[in-house]
Amino acid sequence: MIRPSLAALLLTSALPVALSTGWTPALAAEKTVEKIADKPADKKDGLAGLLPADSVTHHKLTAGGHVISYTAHAGTVTLRDDKGEPSAKVFYIAYTQDGASPANRPVSFFFNGGPGAGSAYLNLGAAGPKVLEFPANNPTDGANGKLVDNPDTWLPATDMVFIDAVGTGYSRPLDDEKAAKLYYGVKEDASAFAKIIQLWTGDNARQASPHYLVGESYGGVRSIQVANALQEEQNLIVNGIVMISPAIEMNYITGNNPLGAAMILPSFIASHLDETHQLTPEAVDAAYSYALGPYLSTLANVPPKGEAATKFYTEVSQKTGIPEAVVAKQSGALDPMSHDVRSRDGRLHGLYDFTQTIADPYPDGIDNENSPEMTLSGFGRAYGNAFTGYVANELGFKTELTYELLSMKVNGSWNYGPHGFLTEQTPVLRKLLALDPSLHVFVANGYFDMACPFGTSRWTRDHIPVGADRISLHLYAGGHMLYARPTSRSALWHDVSAYYAAQNKG
Repeated sequence: MIRPSLAALLLTSALPVALSTGWTPALAAEKTVEKIADKPADKKDGLAGLLPADSVTHHKLTAGGHVISYTAHAGTVTLRDDKGEPSAKVFYIAYTQDGASPANRPVSFFFNGGPGAGSAYLNLGAAGPKVLEFPANNPTDGANGKLVDNPDTWLPATDMVFIDAVGTGYSRPLDDEKAAKLYYGVKEDASAFAKIIQLWTGDNARQASPHYLVGESYGGVRSIQVANALQEEQNLIVNGIVMISPAIEMNYITGNNPLGAAMILPSFIASHLDETHQLTPEAVDAAYSYALGPYLSTLANVPPKGEAATKFYTEVSQKTGIPEAVVAKQSGALDPMSHDVRSRDGRLHGLYDFTQTIADPYPDGIDNENSPEMTLSGFGRAYGNAFTGYVANELGFKTELTYELLSMKVNGSWNYGPHGFLTEQTPVLRKLLALDPSLHVFVANGYFDMACPFGTSRWTRDHIPVGADRISLHLYAGGHMLYARPTSRSALWHDVSAYYAAQNKG
């Protein structure tokens, strides 16, 4: 999730801690190349003309004791404007199980967020056949990340189509000057994704398949909007939505109001509980109750003074581990992007995982805008290089284009609509849940994520009048990219596989 003031992109009722189940399937992969066609660059298409012809490769993997033969299709679809003229070429990778019945085999469409992030994160981080592993003894060391077989790939449960939004990854508009108007906005983006999904579904005769959307970060907003656009514009009703570290109500993640600050506080407390080896579901429940109770009522009321203020700041400090002087300086409403909040004892805590730290390059302090963030500006960048090599060398899709892992151009051009950045998605989700009685939503959050804190997902779920029982909330020891931790990635796959099984048991 991109925070506008940060010069970097992101992008169950008992709230149990999700732990590794110990289920780790052996995985081995083989590959054969069916077709790799060369295509000359077409100058009239601009940078999109550098995209090669589609590449289809065939692979085998062993997961859970079963050999799965699957096809990987790396290619593009063409989007057209209202005059029928080509306007963008959209890159995707589809992994489909060979020999499966299209009528019964689920197909899931994946996208990241930002806005401005390519799909490499979910592909190589969570669900694809390959995963980028970082050193266990230093998970912020991106230079030594290694691409290996993914023991937690979602392929045993669903076919997967990973899509790069226009202007991200390898997807390119044909006319840069028209791109913002056509694609860089909440509604425009949703319509584009809905059309891409409809085109892929038609080209592959998958109309009868169960259809799912999987979105990360801003992908929470995107998944709701795409589900709505699919239904209203393409006549396709999705079976389910999976959201990973989602942004749903943007005004709850800014911290610029008492409720927003209360949504973030449980993540501060959970991070401190983890650091002090006290993290339990009960402790997290207590943190949430405190944040939405005494803490929120104090912030929303007349600011405390004197002894009352000291007592309040001391309590918040003890619960979060943030120095009392910093808590007092921020009047109890902690800003997770503040260098003062993140810097402690020569170490700088991460916005996207508050339990991760790096050496603070500015221990004497610096403007918040210049305070580095290690996830998306540091080790997370390794996903781009790993993805480029994987797509070229394993999937046979070679291009001179640079993979736009994180596009600030797209992000800076984004049209959020009449409410600006504080776009609201709950009304659309409420409508979808009411209209579609079989729609089930799976939400995964990391305890230590300050960009899209888990409190926002829990509060949103608890305040939906119809269909809240069809929204399952799963919490994991991790940050925004919770899947970067092998144990949490395994736990996520365990829960997701159960979700797909329950949805498709008929």
